[in-house]
Amino acid sequence: MPDDMEIRVPQNDERIDITDLKEVDYWTKWFGVSEARLRMAVASAGTIKDDLRIYLGLP
Repeated sequence: MPDDMEIRVPQNDERIDITDLKEVDYWTKWFGVSEARLRMAVASAGTIKDDLRIYLGLP
């Protein structure tokens, strides 16, 4: 399978790059949320993973 079809683990796993669609796919699966919910969370809480986890009410 070509590399461009694989889900890419982010280079920086503490910040979410919402402009990178492969990272968006990764983080939606990681957080278990839709893309729209992830984008709304980033708009409200920023791009730091722990801040988003708290915002989304995840353990």
